[in-house]
Amino acid sequence: MSNLIIFKIVGALGLILICVGMIVKKRSIRDYFAVFGGIFLLIYSIYLKDTIFILLQVIYIIVVSFDFYKEKIKLNK
Repeated sequence: MSNLIIFKIVGALGLILICVGMIVKKRSIRDYFAVFGGIFLLIYSIYLKDTIFILLQVIYIIVVSFDFYKEKIKLNK
């Protein structure tokens, strides 16, 4: 299997994970889907060498991770 197909599958899986994360009701699970989906899309964007896409994915992962962290802190209080 060529690298292009593998990375397209990784990118598609990332998009699917983010979409499923939007549907899931439980917040913590939704955040996991969003983070891992973002990471898979980041891998795909690095393969494409698309600077704007890479930067957007890094920002997306940071924002979702921060939101996940805030939610964990809120639940522990």
